[in-house]
Amino acid sequence: MSNRRNFIKKGGLGILGFSLFPNTSFGKQDDITITILHTNDMHSHIHPFSSGKNKGLGGMAQRAGLIKLIREQEEHVLLFDAGDIFQGTPYFNYYGGELEFKLMSEMKYDAATLGNHDFDNGLDGLKRQLPHAKFPFLIANYDFSNTTLKDVFKPYKVFKKGGIKIGVFGIGIELDGLVPRELYKNTIYEDPIKKANHYSDLLKNKESCELIVCLSHLGLKYKTNKISDMKLARETRFIDLIIGGHTHTLLKEPIKVMNIENKEVLINQVGWGGINLGKIDFHFSQNGYKKETFGRSIFIKNKTKNA
Repeated sequence: MSNRRNFIKKGGLGILGFSLFPNTSFGKQDDITITILHTNDMHSHIHPFSSGKNKGLGGMAQRAGLIKLIREQEEHVLLFDAGDIFQGTPYFNYYGGELEFKLMSEMKYDAATLGNHDFDNGLDGLKRQLPHAKFPFLIANYDFSNTTLKDVFKPYKVFKKGGIKIGVFGIGIELDGLVPRELYKNTIYEDPIKKANHYSDLLKNKESCELIVCLSHLGLKYKTNKISDMKLARETRFIDLIIGGHTHTLLKEPIKVMNIENKEVLINQVGWGGINLGKIDFHFSQNGYKKETFGRSIFIKNKTKNA
């Protein structure tokens, strides 16, 4: 544990076992491809799974190597997480989230949102670990005004890659019933659909973003009327991609949902425990028009895995 930097550097190509995604030809060389990489519900899994059906899968060093490879192949890459970074292994019990945030910072995550388990050490516990995260947490529908986390988080951030503006905002699940009140205290949960419409409109029409991404910890779908990513997609406008979490759903490729204006929204989620990395390519023509997308989930394997 004392040499975490060397631990991350072990994530070289030699320990990765995966099939490279196809090199899709999109047209003119001047066209721009924005590559979105993403994870969700990592639950403090630092090492590959050592037993069970996921034996040999995952591990932060392995993920670091895969991300490094993709960044070498693709010019315009963003890396996001959809929450529940904390809780699930003794690493969290011992380090309280410090190790997770430091390793994600080594991998150069661009942004993340909050999951319900990220409150498991309370607001003070989360605040203590935030200096170790060299990336922002985005959350648009939690009001922390009357808590120790007042003014700590921003609702959205705008990135610029290859001349394309990408707006990203975060949406969290209702904490009541999932998290003991003493852990989230006076945090106010606000309507996800209203907030998503507000910030997607702001990003589209004020910030002039050509790609809008929602980092969501709502869950993919439910049998009840509970707000989910599917419901969020159908009842909002301007969102191009919802990166989901919470329900631990493994989608081999993004699903498509029509929004309130009958325009396509992509939704993706890649299981849990860091065993997959989502990759979605958005292709833009020279005039900024979005022409085509390609997405898939990539298993993160260790070549030393026993058969």
